[in-house]
Amino acid sequence: MFSRILIANRGEIAVRVIRAAKELDVETVAIFHEVDKGMPFVHYADYAYQLHSDTPKNAYLDMNQIIEIAIKSGAEAIHPGYGFLSERSEFAQAIEDAGLAYIGPSASAIDSMGSKTKARELMSSAGVPIVPGTKKAITDFVELFSIAKEIGYPVLLKASAGGGGKGMRKVLSEDDLKSSFESAQREAAKAFGDDSVYIEKYIVNPKHIEIQVIADKHGNYAYLGERDCSIQRRHQKLIEEAPSNILDEITRQKMGEVAVNAAKACGYYNAGTVEFVMDRDKNSYFLEMNTRLQVEHPVTEMVTGIDLVKEQLRVASGEELSFRQEDVKLTGHAIECRIVAEDPFNSFMPDIGTINYMREPGGKGIRIDSGIETGCEITMHFDSMLAKLIVWGKDRADALNIMESALKNYKIKGIKTIIPFLVTIINHPQFQNGWFDTGFIDNVYEFRVLEQMKEAQEEVIAAISAYSFRKIKQNGGSSTGIPSQQQAQSNNWKKTRSYKGR
Repeated sequence: MFSRILIANRGEIAVRVIRAAKELDVETVAIFHEVDKGMPFVHYADYAYQLHSDTPKNAYLDMNQIIEIAIKSGAEAIHPGYGFLSERSEFAQAIEDAGLAYIGPSASAIDSMGSKTKARELMSSAGVPIVPGTKKAITDFVELFSIAKEIGYPVLLKASAGGGGKGMRKVLSEDDLKSSFESAQREAAKAFGDDSVYIEKYIVNPKHIEIQVIADKHGNYAYLGERDCSIQRRHQKLIEEAPSNILDEITRQKMGEVAVNAAKACGYYNAGTVEFVMDRDKNSYFLEMNTRLQVEHPVTEMVTGIDLVKEQLRVASGEELSFRQEDVKLTGHAIECRIVAEDPFNSFMPDIGTINYMREPGGKGIRIDSGIETGCEITMHFDSMLAKLIVWGKDRADALNIMESALKNYKIKGIKTIIPFLVTIINHPQFQNGWFDTGFIDNVYEFRVLEQMKEAQEEVIAAISAYSFRKIKQNGGSSTGIPSQQQAQSNNWKKTRSYKGR
C-alpha cells in the first residue's frame, strides 16, 4: 500500500478520498486554489499545496503543476476524483511517465471509453447491445440528415468526446435537426475542445440503470449490483438508489455480466461504471462507460458494505481485490440525494454566498459526504454540488422514510439549496411507488407544489409539500390520474407513461 497520495480534486470528493486513505494509514496531500483555502478538504489533508493559475478552474486542470506538486510532496500516487482531469487519458499517462501511480484505469482504457463513438464501436464488437445509431463521429450535416431519416425520429445528438449532458440535443423532427446539430457542436467544442457529435435513436423516457464494476491487475473482475439514476433534470442526476426496484435477480446478473464483459473488452482495471438505458420492455442498451469513481458510488457501498475508494487504492498499489464476485451480497436499500446550491423557487439559478449556519441530520442509516461547513464561501467558479445525503433502510419504504426525515432536518443558511425540491420528489406518489423514469421531472412532477411553497416559511416547507402529496394519495390519485399506492406494483414500471400525474 502507498504511504502518501495526492488528491487532484476539491470539495466533497477530496474529503471522501482523504477519509478512506486515513483509514488505511495513508497520508494525503491536498491541492487548492486561493478561493478554496478555507474549505474543509484543505485542512483535513495531512499536507496542502496552493495552485497558481489565471482562473480557479484552470488551476485544477493544470496537469504539469499538479504532477510537480505530487513529486515535491513525496506522494507516490494521484487520485483524480471525478470531474476535472478524471477522464483524461493524457493525465493518467503523464502520471505514469513521471514514475507515479494513477489511482484509476490505464490511459488506453480511458482513451477507449472516453470517446463515445470509439466506445460504441468497441462494445458492439464485444457483443454488448448498444442503442441504434452511429459508431463514428459526424461532422457533415448531409450525412447526419440521411442517418436521422434512416433511424427515425426522435433522435438524440451527443458529443463524441464527453458526457454530463454537454452537447446533447433531443431532436423530434427533421425541422429541428440543423439548428440542434449546430448548437450541439458549439457546446461540445466549448466543453471538450471537440465539436464532433454522433447520433442515436432516442429511447423515450427510459430507465437509467448503471452497473458498478471493479477489477484488479491480476485479472479479477466483479460487478457490485446496479444503481437507478433515472431522476434527472436537464440530464443531470438528482437522486440515485440501489438496488433498482424493477430488476429481478436474473436481469441483474445478466446486466452485471454484460458490464464485466464491457470492462474486459478494453482491458479495464480499478473502479468503473457501465451505464445503460432500459426501455419499457426491459431491454437494456449500452450508453457509456465512466472510467472513474461515480458521484453516486455511496449507495453501492451502503448495500454491499464494500468501500470502493479503499479498493481503488488497493488495486492501484498492485494488490488484489479484497473480495470475489461470490462475496457480493446486496442488503437493504440505499438512496442518495445531491445537495446543490440552486434556488428551486427561481428557475434553479445557482446561488453563491457564505454559509452562516449549517445543521446536518444524523442517526441510524444516515451518511453525509460533504465538502462544506459553517463559514465556507460558495463561489461561482465550480459546480454547484455541496454535499450528498445518503440513507440506508431495510427496504425501499424504510429508506424513503429515513430520507424524508433527514432532508427536513438538513439546514443550510446563507445560500439557497434544492432541499425543498428534493423533499417534494421523495413525497411524490409515483416516485414512492417506483413508477418513474428519466422523463419524471419533465412529464410527471408537479411544479405547482413548488409554487405553493414559494411564499411559505422555511420551517414549514417540508410539511406543506408532504401534505400536498398526502392529499393526492388520500384521493386515490383520482383527481390527477395517479394510481394509489395499493394499486401500484414495482414490476409494472413500464406502464408509467399512462399516468401523467398532472
